[in-house]
Amino acid sequence: MISAANSSENGRRNENGETSDAGNGQDLILHFLDKVRLSRGDAMDESEGDESPTELNTINSAGGFLIVSPDKLSVKYTNTNLHGHDVGVVQANKPAPFKCLTYYFEIFVKDAGVKGQIAIGFTKESFKMRRQPGWEVNSCGYHGDDGYLYRGKGIGEAFGPTYTKGDTVGGGINYGSQEFFFTKNGALVGKIPKDIKGHLFPTVAVHSQNEEVSVNFGKTKFAFDVKGYEASERNKQQMAIDKISIPPNIGYALVKTYLLHYGYEETLNAFNVATETTVPPIHIAQENAIDEDDSSYALHQRKTIRQLVRDGEINAALARLRDWYPQIVQDEKSVVCFLLHCQKFIELVRVGKLEEGVKYGRLELAKFVGLTGFQDIVEDCFALLVYRKPEESSLGYFLKDSQRELVADAVNAAILSTNPNKKDMQRSRHLHSHLEILLRQLTVCCLERRSLNGNQGETFRLHHVLNNNSTRR
Repeated sequence: MISAANSSENGRRNENGETSDAGNGQDLILHFLDKVRLSRGDAMDESEGDESPTELNTINSAGGFLIVSPDKLSVKYTNTNLHGHDVGVVQANKPAPFKCLTYYFEIFVKDAGVKGQIAIGFTKESFKMRRQPGWEVNSCGYHGDDGYLYRGKGIGEAFGPTYTKGDTVGGGINYGSQEFFFTKNGALVGKIPKDIKGHLFPTVAVHSQNEEVSVNFGKTKFAFDVKGYEASERNKQQMAIDKISIPPNIGYALVKTYLLHYGYEETLNAFNVATETTVPPIHIAQENAIDEDDSSYALHQRKTIRQLVRDGEINAALARLRDWYPQIVQDEKSVVCFLLHCQKFIELVRVGKLEEGVKYGRLELAKFVGLTGFQDIVEDCFALLVYRKPEESSLGYFLKDSQRELVADAVNAAILSTNPNKKDMQRSRHLHSHLEILLRQLTVCCLERRSLNGNQGETFRLHHVLNNNSTRR
């Protein structure tokens, strides 16, 4: 995570470089400046730079034994097979992308030639280009003449049926299960553990006269239903998760403390009524209870201010804070004041009051220019004025409802930090509900699991998972 200041534990530095006493829980609110910056990152496409192969590589290939078609999507063996080092091998122009659940490509056998010694598989960039995939270490190949699978050794293992002229054969990588899989004519042949690390290139080999294959990297429809295969794999994961039993009272307590923590008072009341009318009613045993005291502190006030921020009524929210919690806004250069002033500026841009926005920015946001941790966000806010349609720009995330929620969360955390009975509590308890702490742990576990797989596979993004699940429902 990007650091909003040199160290929140050492206080915040002012424009003179002096350390000021953040006090009143202001240090912990620095976390929300990081969240603003992360919103900027989330607006970018994470898959950028993870390009898929589009054609065969005519430079790094066994050029003396084969001819690649002008469109670089077909290859033909033109030599006479004499030994095991005159194989016609060609890799794709790019390695298989790895920020996804699966990668897949296919070949169509135009001509099986004299011996039908065609192979499909995956190899490292340093692979010896005169050998069949699977004959050398760090390579894997499904061979057409015997149906064997070769994994870095000269001896193959029985795997699937042979294939010849007119057959469509596919090779894929399942990053979720860390397996290679192969298909024939739209049907899954089999799968094996993926024991090769690093970038892998889709690879095709021909090894007897007149053998010819065309390659499909996804430009045309595959014979194999890749989307269906991915859906099946995700269903397997979901079924495993669904088998985990969680007592209803535990889930109830987590949801209740979440609603309390964020001040969703009306939703909380409706939730309580719903749980009381279940058959049988849900009761929480004392030993399983979660302390609700800190989360219920100032519930009505937090709910009122949250709604004002969510409605874009920033002046009213500031007025309530000055009346109810003046200690939070007494430092005009605090993080909470900064976020609220930024949001007021954003609201003026949203409704097209640009001249008023400029005046407000000069009056309030100019105070934060040059302060460590604030400068880049101030610049981004002012940059909204440049765009005719700022909501469609790279800074459009500022105008989304999620930005209002972020500011409301920061104010909520600041109010919770004023609870006089909880001065000795860990600061993170003001930032996150019990449910969020659990979900953060889940995220860390998923990221750790992905790192053990060489950072290959889909990047776990919790908000995508939650959004997709809500859409399916």
